Amino acid sequence: MHCLSLMISFKCLLLPQICFPSDTTPSFPFPFPFPSLSSRSESFSISSASSSISFHPKLKARAIPEPTAQDEQEDFQVLTAIKTEYNDIFILDTPKSRLLLLDSTHNVHSIFNKEEKRTGSYWDEFASLPAIVPEGPIAILGLGGGTAAHLLLDLWPSLTLEGWEIDEILIHKSREYFGLYDLEKHNEAGGILHVHVGDALSPLVNVPGGYAGIIIDLFSEGKVLPQLQELGTWLNLKDKLMANGRLMVNCGGADCNTAEISPINGGWVKNSTLKALCRAFPGQLSWKKMSEREGENYLALTGPFPDSTSWSAAVPCWLSSNVEQWTPCGPFP
Repeated sequence: MHCLSLMISFKCLLLPQICFPSDTTPSFPFPFPFPSLSSRSESFSISSASSSISFHPKLKARAIPEPTAQDEQEDFQVLTAIKTEYNDIFILDTPKSRLLLLDSTHNVHSIFNKEEKRTGSYWDEFASLPAIVPEGPIAILGLGGGTAAHLLLDLWPSLTLEGWEIDEILIHKSREYFGLYDLEKHNEAGGILHVHVGDALSPLVNVPGGYAGIIIDLFSEGKVLPQLQELGTWLNLKDKLMANGRLMVNCGGADCNTAEISPINGGWVKNSTLKALCRAFPGQLSWKKMSEREGENYLALTGPFPDSTSWSAAVPCWLSSNVEQWTPCGPFP
């Protein structure tokens, strides 16, 4: 068996090695050593006598439970490593979960937990959206490995989801390794995920009558898409909603100079995506920041500020405290 020493630190988690079957030699379509990089969630490094990979958390939230002694002895296997037009796809497998790393930074974009769907990360927040939107289809822009889709259909099995992803090869890999294919069949309650390959911000992303909700999780090269910092993008997405529909957005981490923080509005103005959203939805935007343990992502929610009591009562108990952490955005000067 060929083994690379693997150290993964999700703030505190340490896992020792990636192991390859003894009859194979690990090969990668992208060069070793990998450069130091900024991850959307976790920080970890892979190293051997001749190669090393380093991953550092910046933008996307932590999704792994607190480690145990048994965790520290588990092997990681590389299931696939392939370069596409849009991504460097790198999929890791452990006895408890699978991780999807993408683009030249090898950021963690999706996680598939084998024992339970919830992640302890911002993906869980997306699963609270159906409780505060009308009945109707919900779009996921930036489907990735389908983490949000799994959560949504697990908690709200009658949903119709419309998932958009630009990388067709990534969709094939997600069907193979992340159970995406199972979601593309009607379940007993009638719920289903329809997968679309294409630009998530194109005019083709639409349904008759509009979406009840749209989840936006769009990153490239470790950063939120630059279009998400433009007012016009949000006005276009707003037009895709049905009456009383809402957007829920992963805005990434702090990306502005701290000197720009308003003493009235507080820390949310450190995120330029939130700034653009506030201009597009004046008086109709809420925000929250995930904890340091969860990755410190900024999240945004459009529409009137929800009644936290009724929202909390409508979601599973493990989500109820999360929905009480949203705060209305004040006016942006």
